[in-house]
Order: sequence, then structure tokens, then C-alpha cells
Amino acid sequence: MSIALGMPSLRAPETPGERALELERGLAERAGDAPRSAALGDRFGRAATDLRISLTDKCNLRCTYCMPAEGMDWMSQSSLLTAAEVARLVRIGVERFGIADLRLTGGEPLIRPDLEDIIARVRTAHPRLPIALTTNAIGLAKRAHGLAQAGLTRINISLDTIDADTYAALARRDRLGQVLQGIDGALAAGLAPIKINAVLMRGVNDEQAPELLQFCLDRGLQLRFIEQMPLDGEHGWTRENMVTAADVRARLAERFDLLPDSHARGGAPAELFRVTARGGGPVLGRVGVIASVTEPFCAACTRTRITAEGKVRSCLFSHEEFDLGALLRSERDDAQVARAWQQAMWLKPRAHGMDHTGLGAADYVQPERSMSAIGG
Repeated sequence: MSIALGMPSLRAPETPGERALELERGLAERAGDAPRSAALGDRFGRAATDLRISLTDKCNLRCTYCMPAEGMDWMSQSSLLTAAEVARLVRIGVERFGIADLRLTGGEPLIRPDLEDIIARVRTAHPRLPIALTTNAIGLAKRAHGLAQAGLTRINISLDTIDADTYAALARRDRLGQVLQGIDGALAAGLAPIKINAVLMRGVNDEQAPELLQFCLDRGLQLRFIEQMPLDGEHGWTRENMVTAADVRARLAERFDLLPDSHARGGAPAELFRVTARGGGPVLGRVGVIASVTEPFCAACTRTRITAEGKVRSCLFSHEEFDLGALLRSERDDAQVARAWQQAMWLKPRAHGMDHTGLGAADYVQPERSMSAIGG
């Protein structure tokens, strides 16, 4: 999806310079009054300190809740942010806006052969910045040590089931063994804490939730169950068919007791629970539930997202994007890039891409881009 801002023209802007000029004009008209402060603030009092940059829209899986089985229209290689451009955006975010956390996402970021270079560039410039990676772990076993050496701090791995048949059905690929090898490789490389992201699908893997939690507890992994969001490539999501946070907690209660966690949640998307065996006993670990649909946390959001070709999405569910990539490739200086980024975030919607929460509500319209194209 390409969002055009600014003065109407007879043809769409084609060069980075033309796109940059149109972006600046449009933002000046709509967000020229955005405060020139040292923060990526919005009109609702939130400030973004958590930067998520997608490195590619491509993935070597075709998970049913994310992508169609085939027919994806991929971004061109030349349109993707380069390692130097990623590093520059991170530097602007850290130095000018106090970005305190970086997550590299996709698609599948391990597809990028220069991933270690990207991480090393950021780590050299920002020795204390936490750098996280979200991955499906295919190919991770061979690269985990190099990623850790480059400066990666921690890792999130997508794993919806430990049953091979169920995994193949969900991912449309028989790759569970490679994922488990990747988890072992990450543990050996010291990429801790390792968080596991799981999406439950009704009638597919929802009954396996306690088994997956036990797997994670046994290995010291931190499991997060994520409600399926309306960002699938086939636009087949319905609120009636999704597994809710309440459903997740009920499933886990068949084998475990979940106790409120004592740590303040802040802007974290996951509500955490301490886990004990059913009926009590020592704490075995923690589990999180991310309930973007049924228990939204938009008022505490601290995230700013940049797509693989350099477009700011102020909200995961937004229908607007703002092309910082064009500014980077049009000889704009850091101050100009920063101002556009600040103005784009000033226009962040209140919740779920609208003026109110309500995924699945009558007035909710799913974005054209799927999660793989947006960046998780």
C-alpha cells in the first residue's frame, strides 16, 4: 500500500525526490503543529520509545493466520532499506527521540544475508541499546552464535505447537525440526531470555496450549500467547472464530494455576502470570497473554514501526504510511528526517487505526497489508 500525501498532482510521484517533497508538503499541512520536542509524541499523550524495523516482507513459511498459500506480491530488493539506512534510522531515533529498545522483524529477518552486519552497525553505534529479533528460527541454528557476537541481545521465536503434524498444517511447511534446532542454537549462544510467540487457532492447536507451556517451562523459555489479529493475508479473520485471551487462560487452567505477576506492566503488550502446578506449589515460570483484540492496551502503546522499505506506521492497524525511505534517498539531513518522523507519529490514531478500540467492530476496516508486509 502506498499512501500519497500533499498537493494533488496529475501523476503519482515516481522518484525518491518527488515522493519526499510530496511527503513533506502533506505532513506540513496536516501535522505542522506537532511539537518540536525530544520525543515521538502523539495527540493522546503517548510517546514512542520502542522502535520496530522490518527487514523484509518475505518469509519461508506460509502460516495460515498470516499469509496466503501462494501469490504474494513481494517488495523489490532495491526498495528494501539497506544496512546503512537501517543504522541511520536507529541513530536518529536514539539520539533525537530517546528510543530505548529496538526490535528487528519481518517477514522473516533471517532471510537477510546482511542481518549480522545490520546488528553490528547498530551495536557499534549504541553499545547499550537492547536489540531484539523476531524470527521463525528456520536457519537460526547455524547463525545464532554469529548474531550474538554481532551484538544481538535477545530473541523471540514463533512456535505455535510442538506437534509436527499440527505445525505442518499451520505453517504449510514441515519445518518443526529446524525450529527446535534453532531454539537449541539460541540457548547455546546465550540469547536469553528467549521468548516464544504462539497463536492459537480454534480446532487446530488450541487444545495443545498446556503442552506447549510445559515444553517452554521445562527449557526456561518465556511463552507468550497472542490473540490472532485481523492482519491475515487472506482477510478471513472473524472475531467469532478467534481464540480469545479468556479462552487461553481457561485452557491453561486445565493443568496449571495462573497467579498475577508482581512486575509493573507499563507499555508491554503481554499481561504476565506466574505459573504453578494445578493446586499450588513452587512457581515454575511465567507465561504472557497478548490480548490485542479483546483486552486492548492502545492507551499505553509505546511503539513506532518502520516497514522494510522505510515507511512509518504509527499504529499496527493504520491505513496510512509515511515514506521516510524517500527522505533517506533524497539527501535530506537528519533533522529533516526526524521532523517528518515526528509529524507522522503526531498523527497516530487513538486505537486500532481508528478513534476508538474495536477490532472486529462494524466500522473496523482491515489494512490492505498483511502482518508479513507490515512487520511484527
